[in-house]
Amino acid sequence: MKVKMLSRNPDNYVRETKLDLQRVPRNYDPTLHPFEVPREYVRALNATKLERVFAKPFLASLDGHRDGVNCLAKHPKSLATVLSGACDGEVRIWNLTKRKCIRTIQAHEGFVRGICTRFCGTSFFTVGDDKTVKQWKMDGPSCGEEEEPLHTILGKTVYTGIDHHWKEGIFATCGQQVDIWDEQRTNPICSMTWGFDSISSVKFNPIETFLLGSCASDRNIVLYDMRQATPLKKVILDMRTNTIGWNPMEAFIFTAANEDYNLYTFDMRALDTPVMVHMDHVSAVLDVDYSPTGKEFVSASFDKSIRIFPVDKSRSREVYHTKRMQHVICVKWTSDSKYIMCGSDEMNIRLWKANASEKLGVLTSREKAATDYNQKLKEKFQHHPHIKRISRHRHLPKSIYSQIQEQRIMKEARRRKELNRIKHSKPGSVRIVSEKKKHIVAVVK
Repeated sequence: MKVKMLSRNPDNYVRETKLDLQRVPRNYDPTLHPFEVPREYVRALNATKLERVFAKPFLASLDGHRDGVNCLAKHPKSLATVLSGACDGEVRIWNLTKRKCIRTIQAHEGFVRGICTRFCGTSFFTVGDDKTVKQWKMDGPSCGEEEEPLHTILGKTVYTGIDHHWKEGIFATCGQQVDIWDEQRTNPICSMTWGFDSISSVKFNPIETFLLGSCASDRNIVLYDMRQATPLKKVILDMRTNTIGWNPMEAFIFTAANEDYNLYTFDMRALDTPVMVHMDHVSAVLDVDYSPTGKEFVSASFDKSIRIFPVDKSRSREVYHTKRMQHVICVKWTSDSKYIMCGSDEMNIRLWKANASEKLGVLTSREKAATDYNQKLKEKFQHHPHIKRISRHRHLPKSIYSQIQEQRIMKEARRRKELNRIKHSKPGSVRIVSEKKKHIVAVVK
């Protein structure tokens, strides 16, 4: 004889304490939940609306400089330490947790053109309009000592940029040419040049550390191999590139900030066509920096705004601006991927959240679970027209908004002219050029 018995585990329905939530048994059979999708849609819509309600990205303004902030650098080991160089030759070291300046150095006469930290974080390098390269201790002088550089190198020409090797005691400067220096020597190990124009910036690759790229005023982006001490190849664009940023996760990918309001993401193995053209700015793009995850980058523009772009999208997901912020000259993404810093003309460094609606501080497990659930719902319904419109909407300053409208009209006029030319020409005589290839003049090897 068989006897069927009910067996229940008290852990499934009994609370451990009075403060716990009542556990409700649920049957996940989809036939019992015919309105599951409409219910999830309403939740996704509410989550999207609340995301815009709580989007308050601005955190702090670090003021103290007496001239425009020209360059920024991150400490490689300390998240709270940031260095900034101004147009009056002053360098300041900031503590982000206290939001205060902890040290001030009168480093150069004229502009501080570039600043970078050593890979170990014990010292940093600056270059300026006074034709010098100076190395400074990261820690301040002890009591009674004067503020003096560890080493000073006097060059023959003005240096416009500097970057340090990611693993060795080597750094690179640029001006009339790209110079590779050993920290222990006062003469460059090697000098590389290709053309005769001045070079505005130089950047070491964080993965393939022997590679570096530079931007010149003759519209070139040149790639160099430090082992061979020769240039590898260069790509010539329609307009001048101000700086480049290497992807920290993909060795061959870099993004160029251009004067034609666009950013171009290239694969260095195939420079004839960019991987992606990022369009949203309405003035020259002055700086670019990647997130440590390699999935997004932030750009600073002359149009008084900064934008965050996904690597694989042509449009920005976020735009940050304030009433008082002027032309943004430099921008950095912090090493924990949570914050963005920008330096602008009106002498301020601003700190922003990378995700505008992210809650700061420690989250409970239930808050984290709810956040993850809402994120998945937003991804599931992201292409629904109503949700898409709410999530994409951003308030813009009147100047930027009117310029966007004007450029839209100009772009439509160019497209209409191109279509008319094709229509009234001999078949095959007018070639259709894609947006990606339109701005590339030549690739030289």
